[in-house]
Amino acid sequence: MSVNHYENFPVASLLLPARLRPAVEAIYAFARSADDLADEGDAAPHERLAALMAYEEQLDLIAAGVQPDTAMFQALAKVAHDYRLPLQPLRDLLSAFRQDVVTTRYASIDDVLDYCQRSANPVGRLMLHLYGATNEQNLRDADAICSALQLINFWQDVSIDWRKKRIYLPQEDIQKFGVTLAHLEEERVDAAWAALMSFEVHRARAMMLSGAGLALRLPGRIGWELRLMVQGGLRILDKIESAGYDVFRKRPQLRTGDWLLMAWRAASMKIRLSPKTQVG
Repeated sequence: MSVNHYENFPVASLLLPARLRPAVEAIYAFARSADDLADEGDAAPHERLAALMAYEEQLDLIAAGVQPDTAMFQALAKVAHDYRLPLQPLRDLLSAFRQDVVTTRYASIDDVLDYCQRSANPVGRLMLHLYGATNEQNLRDADAICSALQLINFWQDVSIDWRKKRIYLPQEDIQKFGVTLAHLEEERVDAAWAALMSFEVHRARAMMLSGAGLALRLPGRIGWELRLMVQGGLRILDKIESAGYDVFRKRPQLRTGDWLLMAWRAASMKIRLSPKTQVG
């Protein structure tokens, strides 16, 4: 459910019902293009922020019942009208993308999760709106799955983000485990780095499992879609561990064998969490 360009977690797969694909594609087109405004090309920060503000103004038009200016926003307006979608999740995405322009470090896991709440969770919430399944428990579990997927993307892409001058690993955790910028600059994988990454992998796995029951409660194709997304995230974490936490030279990717294993695990998926399972 993350909107970033991660090949491991496609948003609109063939498992989605055909009737919902145009709606999902309209939401994804908005999110992906806004993400590109914040992250791609050579535009200056003030130009990126101005472009994102223009997107905000198009949402204002939709909210006012005025025809937007472009085909992409016209399609989004139709989806919002047809499914009575709230616009706040879309505004939250824009908030996160603006943050990407100006923020390169995060002091605590709470700061990272605040970003996830706006960068990843809105897509899951919008999907639940499309399916008419927005009860409190479903929203809470979708948030956990989406935030976990975002964290997993961060952990597998530490090197890629570093080249963009960004560090999503919480600074408090980096200091706690004795990791320094030299680890990133030199792509150093030692005991301190392994301990940090083991901690973050455990955190992401616990968060994923805390929400995984949603994939068993939702019926039909959406349930299978979620099962595969959950298993995909867990499989990436397994591969990070099996690589000795060397995400610099062994960035995990899902291949054919992994997808077959994920499909088997999704088909036999049973979630039994201990009451002592912690996410923090």
